[in-house]
Amino acid sequence: MTDATAPITQDLMTIKRAPIVGLPNLVGMTRPQLREALIGAGTPEKQAKMRVGQVWSWIYNKGVYDFESMTNLAKPFRAMLAENFRVTLPEIVTKQVSTDGTRKYLLRIEGGHEVEAVYIPEKDRGTLCISSQVGCTLTCSFCHTGTQKLVRNLTPAEIIGQVLLCRDDLGEWEKGPDDKRLLSNIVLMGMGEPLYNFDAVRDAMKIAMDPEGVALSRRRITLSTSGVVPEIIRTGDEIGCMLAISFHATTNDVRDKLVPINKRWNIDALLQACRDYPRLSNSERITFEYVMLRGINDSDEDAHRLVKLIDGIPAKINLIPFNPWPGAPYERSTRKRIEAFGDIVNAAGYASPVRRPRGEDIMAACGQLKSATERERKSRKQIAEEAGL
Repeated sequence: MTDATAPITQDLMTIKRAPIVGLPNLVGMTRPQLREALIGAGTPEKQAKMRVGQVWSWIYNKGVYDFESMTNLAKPFRAMLAENFRVTLPEIVTKQVSTDGTRKYLLRIEGGHEVEAVYIPEKDRGTLCISSQVGCTLTCSFCHTGTQKLVRNLTPAEIIGQVLLCRDDLGEWEKGPDDKRLLSNIVLMGMGEPLYNFDAVRDAMKIAMDPEGVALSRRRITLSTSGVVPEIIRTGDEIGCMLAISFHATTNDVRDKLVPINKRWNIDALLQACRDYPRLSNSERITFEYVMLRGINDSDEDAHRLVKLIDGIPAKINLIPFNPWPGAPYERSTRKRIEAFGDIVNAAGYASPVRRPRGEDIMAACGQLKSATERERKSRKQIAEEAGL
């Protein structure tokens, strides 16, 4: 196992920096960064706090991106903003709507790269699944995104921009924290490993949680990690959101193949980080995501090992029927097998809901995200060989 104090680096890939295009983008700046930017452009320091609040409200509470439409700002100040800054969101290249109401957005970001985000409507909530990287470096063998090489990290503007454009598409602005929301939850479960882009993810989520803007509670934001152990505690300290673990196996041998980061931080190291997670309690449980793969990780023995491994951790276990994609080397566990697995987990006292696949007809289900320009079709045999299966 690698020393837990080792610096966090992504294997085999150098991340390209996002090119700076044109004027600085106000989207994605934290409040201190926005204040500094406005002062740097000539705003008197005594006015800076008020101006930050006004600009912040226009962008994040009202969804207004044209400076000329920010009508409570004096004309000279609006002219200064237009001369020095821009407000830019990712561009929606395509929007697909599933028969179940799920919306998948293909988004173009700076540099011409593309990522995907998915909005999932339900009776009591509306969840936006957002991406944190273009591609992914983790090569999880059951995940379609994992077959796409990492291009670069997303910026805070590109991360929070996914939230803003979805609210635009839903026509949902000027709603307070207590209002019923169409977009009520965020999950960082799209393309990429969020903890390999920690600073940008943290800043974007701080913007999402700001009570004078998007105003989502930290408990309505869930970050899913495959197991970047040294950054897990930092997530609790600096973001404070809910935590989900992309777990998927009960032995190191199997997890090494399904989730290769396990070779660096194994199951014992990962579970210790979970036990140490700040805010962990019966009301703020960790979610263990477990994709059900026929004949790989779905036996009764696996179920018994799973509940023994997480003993003592306030947790729930999401059982995820495998979502197939072209060339996938796995098959979905049968309904009967998933139910038997869930019965064992429930009997041990853990909630184990089975995640209903959403948006399968538009390739928007869990594990299927992969931007359109990167859909290299690999054969089932080739993917299996690369995964060491």
